[in-house]
Amino acid sequence: MNQKIGLQMWSVKEASEHDFFGTLEEVAKMGYDGVEFAGYYDVQAPDLKAKLEELNLEVAGSHIPLERLLSDLDAVIKYEKTLGNRHIVCPYADFKSEAEWGGLAHKFEQIAEKVAEAGMTFSYHNHAHEFRTIEDEYILDFLLKKAPHVSLELDTYWAEFAGVSAPEYMKKYKNRMPLIHLKDRLGDESTEIGSGNLDIQSFIHAARENGTEWLIIEQEAFQKFEPLESVKIGFLSLERMVAK
Repeated sequence: MNQKIGLQMWSVKEASEHDFFGTLEEVAKMGYDGVEFAGYYDVQAPDLKAKLEELNLEVAGSHIPLERLLSDLDAVIKYEKTLGNRHIVCPYADFKSEAEWGGLAHKFEQIAEKVAEAGMTFSYHNHAHEFRTIEDEYILDFLLKKAPHVSLELDTYWAEFAGVSAPEYMKKYKNRMPLIHLKDRLGDESTEIGSGNLDIQSFIHAARENGTEWLIIEQEAFQKFEPLESVKIGFLSLERMVAK
């Protein structure tokens, strides 16, 4: 499988807030195959679709807050279908009890069914807290077991942050993981791909072995460079790794 490289636009949110289309133009110039959205800044789907086609950028996916998925799913699906997106992702959830996580799994199954009817996949994106345990299993495993039609967008950084081997964990969800997030780690913060201490090459290999289509760079902390420069450095580094 040819792995594509995408950028989670949250990484450059300040630039996007200032000039959304201009930021997309910069990302396209860097060489990214596509972008994963985290908001649309009031841009209508046909206008954004036209811009993406102009820039030859694919839609890797879109992060949609849980509250919106629960309250306005039909509108979400309509927008994403117009855009040509195939992957809707819930970016975050956190609960205290097994009952609450079980209730979320039930809601996720309902969402996944409607999303599948529209020809798309529905995934959940983890942070570190989903590697706490419920009844001697990770919350993330509990959730995905209770919601078998939901895919996983594994954030490899947060898995490793929680002390879990991302390559080993990927084996559990072969062909159920169309997207993964990549960011390197320096101290307790994310950094440019290739500038930290995580074995990114092993993540790429594991993703390839397990059927992942999109490698998505997401950076949340910026020590040396401005965000647009950081994600350019990260792209060039990841591109070299993928070519190996």
